[in-house]
Amino acid sequence: MIDSNLSRRALLAGSALSLAARPGAARPAASGKPNILVILMDDLGCHDTGFRGAADLRTPNIDSIASSGVHFSNWYSNAPVCAPARTALLTGRAPLRTGMQNGRNLDTREILIPALLKPAGYATGAIGKWHLGDTPDTVPNAKGFDYYYGFHAGCTDYYSHRFYWGEPRHVNYHDLFRNRDEIFEDGQYITERIADEAVGFIDGHASEPFFLYTAFNAVHYPMHAPRKYVERFPTLSPERQMYAAMLSAADDGVGRILAALDRHGLRENTLIFFLGDNGATTEARAGLDQKPATAGSNAPYRGHKFSVFDGGMHVPGAMSWPGVIPKGQVSQEIVMTADILPTACKLAGVEPPQDRVIDGRDILPVAKGEAKSPHEAIYWSNGKQLAVRRGNWKLVIDGITYDGTPDGHKPLTGDDALFLSDLSKDPGETTNLRHEHPELVDELSSMVHKWHDEAVPKN
Repeated sequence: MIDSNLSRRALLAGSALSLAARPGAARPAASGKPNILVILMDDLGCHDTGFRGAADLRTPNIDSIASSGVHFSNWYSNAPVCAPARTALLTGRAPLRTGMQNGRNLDTREILIPALLKPAGYATGAIGKWHLGDTPDTVPNAKGFDYYYGFHAGCTDYYSHRFYWGEPRHVNYHDLFRNRDEIFEDGQYITERIADEAVGFIDGHASEPFFLYTAFNAVHYPMHAPRKYVERFPTLSPERQMYAAMLSAADDGVGRILAALDRHGLRENTLIFFLGDNGATTEARAGLDQKPATAGSNAPYRGHKFSVFDGGMHVPGAMSWPGVIPKGQVSQEIVMTADILPTACKLAGVEPPQDRVIDGRDILPVAKGEAKSPHEAIYWSNGKQLAVRRGNWKLVIDGITYDGTPDGHKPLTGDDALFLSDLSKDPGETTNLRHEHPELVDELSSMVHKWHDEAVPKN
C-alpha cells in the first residue's frame, strides 16, 4: 500500500521543481507550439449542457469554452460506447480498425497522441478514466503519457475507488493509480480529485508545451455526488437532481482548470477540445429502483448509449483557442472525435502515423470557419449494427435503440431493419424513407458494407 499523503507531497515537490513560470506569467512562445487540452465527459446527454440548450442544469464553465470559440452542432463520437470512443480519440482511427470493444485491452500496436507529440517536445498527461487496458503494456505510461492519475476500468465508485461491476467473472477490486503505482485516497470524491490533478499538471508544466487529456467519469454510474452539489438543484426530481449534481461538480472542475490556464497566462496559447464520449444511457445501474435510467437527455435524437441511431453518438462538442478560433460560432459542419489526433499533430508539427489508416482529419480550419467538413461520409459499427451518414442522409442497418423499453435491446425488424433518414428534416430519425429512395439505400448500404469489410482487422 502506498501512503496517499506521501504520494501527494512527492507530486507537489516534483511540480515545484519543474515549475518555471510564476502564476500570471505567460509561457515563453519560443517553440511556437500551443498547448492542447482535451476535456472528455462520460455518458453525457447531447443536450445536457447550457450551450446545447439545457435549461434545468447549470454548466457555466463548460459553456464558456463553447462561447469563446466554436460549438459544433454536428459533433459525432466514433462509437456509441466508452472504450471504442476513447480509442478513436487517442488513435485517430475508427474503433473497428483497432478491434477495440468494451472489456478489451488496447492493441499494443496502436499509436496514441502522446507518443506522437513527445518527440516534438510536449509534456503529456492523462487524468481520470482510462478504460483502454490495465496490463503493463496498455496502461497510460506505456502509451506515451509522462504522467497519469486515475482508474483503469470503465467506471469506479466515486469515494472508495473500487470497481464493483465484474461479478460473477471476478470480484470487486480497488482501482486508483498514480503512474504505475496503486494509491489509496478513500473517501475523496474522484471528480474533485481529477480536477486537482489536472490543475497540478498545468502548474507543473506551464513553461513547456503540453498535451493534457482530462477524462471525467461524470456522469457515468454509480450516481454519486456530495450534498453541496445536490443542493444546487432543489426543484429537480431525485434522478435528474443527482445527474445534475454530478455534472455541476465536473463543471466546477472545468472552471478550476480554465482558471489555472489563466493564472499562467496560457489561455491564448491553448487549444481546448470539450466533448462527450457517447450519448446518455438507460442502463438500470444509472437509474433508480432497478429501473431504466431516465436522467440523461439525448432528445430530439433517437436512441441512447450503445445505439448507432444519433442518440448514441451525437455528442456535445466545442473547440476554443482565443485569438485563433473566432468566438461565438455555431458550426453545422460534420466533425468527429477521431479528428482530434490529426488536428493535434498538425499543430505540433508532426506527421500522423503513415503505416496505417487514419480516419480523422485536421479540423482547425473548420473550427476557424475557413473550411467545410473534411468528411464525405462517416461510418459506425457496434455489434451487428451499422450506420453511415453522408450529407443530410443517414442509413442505419439492424439498429437498436436501447431506449429502456422491453424491446429496446432488440434490432429493428422488417422494413425498419434498413432505416433511411433525412436528418435536415428529421433529426430524430422517426420516419423511414427507404421506399421513397431505394437507390440511395442501395448506394449507402454498399458504402457502409464496403467500409466494414475493409476496416475489420485481418489478424
